[in-house]
Amino acid sequence: MDIDTRLLRYFVAVAEEGHLTRAARRLYISQPALTKQIKQLEQQLGVELFVRSRSGMALTEPGRVFAEHAPAVLAGWDHLLRVTKSGASHAGKVLRIGFVASAANEFTPEIIAAFRRAHPEWRVDMREFGWLDPTAGLADGEVDAALVRLPFPGEDAYHTRELFTEPRWIALPATHRLAEAAEIEFRDLWDEPFVAAPPEAGGWRDFWMGLDARPAETAVIGAIGHNTDEWLTAIANGFGLSFTPAASARYYPRPGIVYRPVRGIGPSRVAIAWPGACDANPVVQEFIRCCVQVCVTSRN
Repeated sequence: MDIDTRLLRYFVAVAEEGHLTRAARRLYISQPALTKQIKQLEQQLGVELFVRSRSGMALTEPGRVFAEHAPAVLAGWDHLLRVTKSGASHAGKVLRIGFVASAANEFTPEIIAAFRRAHPEWRVDMREFGWLDPTAGLADGEVDAALVRLPFPGEDAYHTRELFTEPRWIALPATHRLAEAAEIEFRDLWDEPFVAAPPEAGGWRDFWMGLDARPAETAVIGAIGHNTDEWLTAIANGFGLSFTPAASARYYPRPGIVYRPVRGIGPSRVAIAWPGACDANPVVQEFIRCCVQVCVTSRN
């Protein structure tokens, strides 16, 4: 019997959280999608893994046996996948670095230049990932390290070093009633529709709608954006507003859209993240050192 490792990850999350909603938030997927995947796993195994109740999800006896062994299976598979991909890349002296959106902003070219001075024989392969993978390739072992924005799904499974913080600004149509304000109070945005990432992005989507600083019931979604272009188009068309890093005002200027600072909400944190297996990799560690040296030194 062949079982998709994704189903194992979903099972482990539900078993550890004991609750579908918390597990879905942790996995950055919707609760209905998670329920469907757990049922699919039970059908493939031919056993009931959970007893469902209003208070949560309790493991059955077969479920407890499965939960005892599933994490080791996943850990072994992840290690095999990562070392295989990394080995092929490193044989050609290529360092794979993932990033989401603007990565480390204007620091990125300087970081790469510093790394190449230390390792001129290596090439840095920068790989951009969309909104549906806020881990920037870490989760699938596609990269050796990643420039990410905290928080991101599965963050606890990796080592991270925060490089700098950046204010969350609001992007809104130029015709919006608040477009002329020099600075906007977050409370004044609670009733506004937002352009959001797809539901599969889970907690990542919540953060960029400001749900870490306001009641969830105040969130109204006016449109869904799967990538930067869809996001900008929806805002320009007046379908909603969106939080975004302050750097977006420099990276994504567009007619019909203005960016404004917001009072009353915390910043976005930019970090370099890497799997623990790369702690002993001197090339990856040198890249991390370059990130810290460039970003921290420049900010001080």
